[in-house]
Amino acid sequence: MSRSELDQFTGTLHDLLGAADAPTAARRWADGDLAPGLALWRRLAGLGVTALAVPEKWGGLGASPLYLVAACEELGHHALPGPVAESLAAVPALLAALADAGEPWLARLAAGDLIATLAMPPRLPFAADTGAAGLVLLAEDGVVYRARLGATHQSVDPARSLSEAHGGEVLARDAAGATAAALDLGALACSAQLLGAGRALLEASVRHASVRVQFGRPVGGFQAVKHKLADVAIGLEFARPLLDAAAVALGDGSGTAGTGTAGRDVSAAKVACADAAYRAARAALQVHGAIGYTAEHDLSLWLAKVRALVPAWGSQAEHRARVVAGLT
Repeated sequence: MSRSELDQFTGTLHDLLGAADAPTAARRWADGDLAPGLALWRRLAGLGVTALAVPEKWGGLGASPLYLVAACEELGHHALPGPVAESLAAVPALLAALADAGEPWLARLAAGDLIATLAMPPRLPFAADTGAAGLVLLAEDGVVYRARLGATHQSVDPARSLSEAHGGEVLARDAAGATAAALDLGALACSAQLLGAGRALLEASVRHASVRVQFGRPVGGFQAVKHKLADVAIGLEFARPLLDAAAVALGDGSGTAGTGTAGRDVSAAKVACADAAYRAARAALQVHGAIGYTAEHDLSLWLAKVRALVPAWGSQAEHRARVVAGLT
C-alpha cells in the first residue's frame, strides 16, 4: 500500500460523501427516516468500504487497518449516520475470529447487504442504531450471543439510538480473545471518526470566523480567535500520528492480550482523538456564538456526534489507565 493509493481512496470517499449531502441524510435519520442514510451505506459498499475489515476468504478485502482508519475519518468528517465503528470494524473482526459461527454473515457484511451492531459490556453497554441493523450481537464474559433487544434510549446525538441487548442464541463460548480484538478495532474506528469530526468542526470555525464581522473586521483577524483555532489544529495534528501508529500496530498483529503494544496504542489514539475533537467542539461553539447552539445549524450534527463518541468504546479515564499500565 502506498501513500498515494491511500490518498486516492480517501479523496474518492470524500467526493462521494460531499456530493451525497450526508448531513441531510443524518437529519433524516434522526427523524426516523433511514432511507437516505441506508442509500449512502450502499454507495459505500460500492467503494469497498464495507469490505475493508472482512477477510478475503469471505469476500472481503482484508485491508490494512490504515484503510479502515482513513475511511472512518472521512465518515466522521461528513457525519454519516449509523453504526460505523460497529458494522465496519468490530463486528467483522469478531465474526472472523469465530470462524464457522460467523461465516453466514461475513460475506453479506462485505457486500453491503447487511449492517450490524453490537454491545460489549461494560465498555460498550448498549448496541447503537439497531433499527438499521440486520444483525445485533452481544459479547459478554467471553460468550458471544445473537442478541435479544430490550428498551431503546435516545443518545445525546439525535442521529444515534442506543438499545439494551440481552443474551439470546449462543454463537461462541470462550471468546474473550476475539472480544478483546473486536473492542480494539472498534475503538480505533471510533477514534478515526472523532478525528474526522474534529476536522469538520475546525473547518466550520475557520469559515465562520472569516465572514463574521465585529468591530468592523472578521473575528478571525483577532489574535484570541487565531490562537484558539491554532490550538485546535495542533491538537488534531498531534492526534493523527497516534491514530496511524495504532492502526499499524493492529495490522502487524502485535496483539491486545500479549506483550505487543497494540492495545496501549489504541488507547493512546482514543485519548488523543477524543480530546482533540472535544477541544474542536468547544472552540466551534465559542467562535459561532449563539447560532452554534441551534439544532437548525449544521454545526450541531458534529457537536452531537463528538459528545456521543467521546465516551463510547471506553471512557477517557479507562484508556488513560491502560496507557499507563502499558508503559509501566
